[in-house]
Amino acid sequence: MAVQLITYDLRQPGRNYNDLHEAIKQLGSWWHCLESIWLVNTTYTCPQIRDHLKRFIDPNDDLVVLGLNGHWATHGLSTKCNNWLRNNLGA
Repeated sequence: MAVQLITYDLRQPGRNYNDLHEAIKQLGSWWHCLESIWLVNTTYTCPQIRDHLKRFIDPNDDLVVLGLNGHWATHGLSTKCNNWLRNNLGA
């Protein structure tokens, strides 16, 4: 398992992206850390996640999937978010 960061710019005002959010949640243990940032502890690779999620966004939307290592730092995030990071990425 590895933690992947998923982030996006969704450009269609008023479009319902619930299907995208549900598709992300199905990838593994997740945390919706900030408005357009998700962290997912999953067995899927970055290209597999990208290919899976492309069908849930519009052609003019942007999507980035990044593999994370154990290095991280936060400011202003909730204790729950920091605990998720600690539990899934280490201290």
